[in-house]
Amino acid sequence: MYEVFGEFNSAKEINEAAKGLLTEGDIENIKVLAKENGIAEDFVEMYVAGDIEFICDEESAAIGKLDVEMADIKATEIVTDWVNYIKGCVMKDSNMAITVKKKGKSLKGCIAKLLKYSFENMYPVDKDILKAAGINQQCKLGMPGMATAKKIIREYYVGK
Repeated sequence: MYEVFGEFNSAKEINEAAKGLLTEGDIENIKVLAKENGIAEDFVEMYVAGDIEFICDEESAAIGKLDVEMADIKATEIVTDWVNYIKGCVMKDSNMAITVKKKGKSLKGCIAKLLKYSFENMYPVDKDILKAAGINQQCKLGMPGMATAKKIIREYYVGK
């Protein structure tokens, strides 16, 4: 995921790296830096042209990180819903944007918390539901509802 430049802790660190590369005239590595961090090509073009002062802000850095991590884990279905919730929080709350971007915080870590909750809160599915579904074996569910998932997500990224 972060093969060339490594993981950054903040938008400020990404911007400092981009500034150094721009000073050296290394446009190709600015593109690599942006791709590794999920920064849109449009921002790269505007940054290189001098139309914008920074290649990213806290919000775009956090959303970029989530996009890169989503691709890495090949997120689908409920995980995509969770990530969309996180993105919404990032857009509304600058503190959430900052903490999502921090080193040591990751989508994998967040999903691990949700998965742990799921296994700790499993319950058997009613036999009539299993019959209606055509399932002839025991089945358990434990996935958190959205209110609980939102609480777990916020606690993971921001704390209590």
